[in-house]
Amino acid sequence: MLKIMIIVGARPQFIKSAPIIREMLACPDIDLKVVHSGQHYAEEMSDIFFQQLNIPQPIENLGVGSGTHAIQTAAMLEGLEKTFLKYMPDLVIVVGDTNTTLAGALATSKLQIPLAHVEAGLRSYDMSMPEEINRKLTDHCSTLLFSPTLNAAINLVNEGIPSERIFVTGDTMVDACYQHLFEAKDSTILARLKLETKDYLLITLHRQENVDKKGTLKGIIEALIELKDLKIVFPIHPRTYLRLREFGILKLLREAENIIVEKPLEYLEFLYLMHKAKLVVTDSGGIQKEAYILGVPCLTLRYNTEWIETLNSGINTLVGTEKKNIIQNVKYTLENPAIEKKMKNLPKLFGDGKAAKRIIKIILEKYNNEELTIERSNYLKEGYPVYATYFVEKGSQLDGVFLSDVEKKLPKIKTLLLCDSSGNPIYPSDDVKVINGYVIHTHGPKDEQQNLLKLIKKKI
Repeated sequence: MLKIMIIVGARPQFIKSAPIIREMLACPDIDLKVVHSGQHYAEEMSDIFFQQLNIPQPIENLGVGSGTHAIQTAAMLEGLEKTFLKYMPDLVIVVGDTNTTLAGALATSKLQIPLAHVEAGLRSYDMSMPEEINRKLTDHCSTLLFSPTLNAAINLVNEGIPSERIFVTGDTMVDACYQHLFEAKDSTILARLKLETKDYLLITLHRQENVDKKGTLKGIIEALIELKDLKIVFPIHPRTYLRLREFGILKLLREAENIIVEKPLEYLEFLYLMHKAKLVVTDSGGIQKEAYILGVPCLTLRYNTEWIETLNSGINTLVGTEKKNIIQNVKYTLENPAIEKKMKNLPKLFGDGKAAKRIIKIILEKYNNEELTIERSNYLKEGYPVYATYFVEKGSQLDGVFLSDVEKKLPKIKTLLLCDSSGNPIYPSDDVKVINGYVIHTHGPKDEQQNLLKLIKKKI
């Protein structure tokens, strides 16, 4: 029996974890235990998700609550270490990029417990974001890395993580949206708020850099108020509510006739509200992606994003936090027929709704093959590993050979990344052919690197 522990703690994790938990509960070979860090603790941000998403009650709730990043993460580390030592799981699963994710990664690495990271490889390349630090550290602590997209997987191999530990599975958020949208169709939220389908804008706002600075927060709120011809629904995050009240902006918001102020909504209500909105404005990473999955255009109140695919699709736009930019982009998006046309033919960038099934299948295969282990390097046996980059010449023994065949000949060599003749990265999967002009980035013992060099230089 495979003993798995999954760590949750914040709203996005409940949603992304639910499909994985559902798959594990249906598997007789898995003994599942859920642990709640208590990072989100208000009923509308925590308890309601366990009820609506059918997540079993946690065996432990660490109850860490609010605090600075250091206080919160330290409390989680202490609590998780005790929990891991008590139950001794074979594998721990963490999801996303919250403080809960990082604490789970650090605690498992210190205890040498294999770790799986769901949503691995996302990068905004903004190290001022706590989430960017969390996700990078977690990825490098992980035994199994489940990437939602090919871009995310390429980010990981670029950082030197071996491709055999990386799996492109699709995104469990797609699974969750598909599974729960049907349940949400009976929601009465539109009737309660006196709204019609596609006649309102939905906004969420919670990021520290947006709500903790009075000038930034006030500018965003003033932009919403100036869009007086547009109905706007604003479910206010607890952190944002505190700052609005502290800065004296809450009264201004409540007096705006075009803005409907709501408490945080339960998941099914929010999902339905987003599905029926004509535009989403957010600073949340997850909601950018949910909007894409649901086919709703999105404006992101940030200067970067980890979800590059949504930007490339043309239906998500970074607008920053300047009042003028927000107003201009809202009007442009709603009046632009090209965006509406794109909405009708969106590719499934984040998968087909079967990510959780793939994740559990891979975990079981690794466990049954006794590969669910933390690798230890043995320089005495294998030699000291070095990094090397090679250019594939025309007519060499590697020209036109499948990457899998190269690795069979030289099993100690790990291909980190391939680039084509134009410098575009190619994920090093087994079915990729190495051809003239490609560049190969590798890692392996020096003697094996020399053997590879001979193959590349030697003509057929």
